[in-house]
Amino acid sequence: MKHTFEINMTNGSIKGKMLIFAIPLILTNVLQMMFNAVDMIVAGRFIGDDALAAVGSNSSLINLLISVFIGIAMGINVTAAQYYGAGKRKSVTETACTAVLLAIICGILLAILAIVGAQTFLRWMDVPDEIMPLSLTYLRVYFIGMPAVMLYNFCSALLRAVGDTRRPMYILMMAGIINVVLDILFVQVFHFGIAGIAVATVISQFVSGACVMACVLASGLLMNLNDSKIGIYKEPLIKILRLGLPSGVQGALFSVSNVLIQSAINGFGAAVVAGNTAAVNIENYVYYTMNGFSQATLSFCSQNYGAGDRKRIKKSIWASVAYVIISGVIVGGLCMLCGSSLMHIFTDNEQAVALGVRRLHIICSTYFLCGLMEVMVSSMRGMGISLSPMLVSLAGACGFRILWLRTVFQIPRFHIVDVVFLSYPVTWFVTFVAQMVMLMFFWRRKREGSSKDVVQGACRNRRYQGEPCSQVQSSWSHREDA
Repeated sequence: MKHTFEINMTNGSIKGKMLIFAIPLILTNVLQMMFNAVDMIVAGRFIGDDALAAVGSNSSLINLLISVFIGIAMGINVTAAQYYGAGKRKSVTETACTAVLLAIICGILLAILAIVGAQTFLRWMDVPDEIMPLSLTYLRVYFIGMPAVMLYNFCSALLRAVGDTRRPMYILMMAGIINVVLDILFVQVFHFGIAGIAVATVISQFVSGACVMACVLASGLLMNLNDSKIGIYKEPLIKILRLGLPSGVQGALFSVSNVLIQSAINGFGAAVVAGNTAAVNIENYVYYTMNGFSQATLSFCSQNYGAGDRKRIKKSIWASVAYVIISGVIVGGLCMLCGSSLMHIFTDNEQAVALGVRRLHIICSTYFLCGLMEVMVSSMRGMGISLSPMLVSLAGACGFRILWLRTVFQIPRFHIVDVVFLSYPVTWFVTFVAQMVMLMFFWRRKREGSSKDVVQGACRNRRYQGEPCSQVQSSWSHREDA
């Protein structure tokens, strides 16, 4: 049974369906940024600067710790979408069951790791002694909600695999409102301090996790399982880890490279750091707009890969490329045009504003290159190729960036903050070209022998839809060995 929230990406208009799929993802990303900002605002205005610093000091650590698991969620998305596109309903159910149990296990293990190792992790990050107690409290309470965070991300990945991006958005909106209300209640009324902010976040996380799990159940993704069959299934688990772990490792190492970039910027003084921080917050709106389309690429390519429809994969990639360029240029252009006004929302320091505006002009004018890079990566991952894109991304956008800082940036005449900013577009372009060449290589280097499973699945899907499957062999006669 097809549910109204689902999108079948194996037929119909690709451009129209991709837009319907991506817009809720974009809004979800924007809402997430806005709700995260509320924690910072409440901490700074109602508790004090130390609380604001404590919340801020944990953000990069939290991103680093959960990045591997976000990669696993990507693996769940691809695996479920490929099975769904191939008409393998039982395999979709097994993937869903594996994902739910994996979310709970990973969430519990991550919570234990973070709570026990919190002080050590914060020491490694050189968190100042004066805010260490507050940082410890926030981090330990925050990670109590990790099982719910994993459940939300893994179940959302399952829903995206069948084209449902609206319900996760609605759930996040509701959870965000709960978080805002509880933030103010716990801090202003009950005077729980920074622990109140963390508790409010944890409660909202459990609400979102429970609701998205209910959506998975309502979608029928687990309807073929009874109590005796609930478990972690080997085949989907291996596929999830094979596709997801490289993405997670890439995300973790990217976090490390961003720390090095931040260290280089920190050397230019407080005003530069403040301007850079404000500009990054503005740029994120450009990134997450494009990211909605790169995530759409992942699901569209995955479903059509499973269905054995090579032509629709190519059309999906081109549609994504067009959407990323258009959204990147328009939103990036608006950020550049309104740069000074936007910067003044964050700070009145004119030196910081000027620095932020310079960064916005450098980054936002070229940000579409980052979006194109991610479309190439998502296309390959959707076709089951994960390790190679990871290696190229690490070498280009991570390794080359570090090399830039160690060579070009060290030349006296180039030892200016603008050169640090230039490391982003330069590495985006290099990595995009490398990923595009790799995609073309894998697209052409296809072997018939490796296509059997997908072709058989595609035939099952065609029969499931009442269509002949005779054309599947010819449409996928040169599918790549992934």
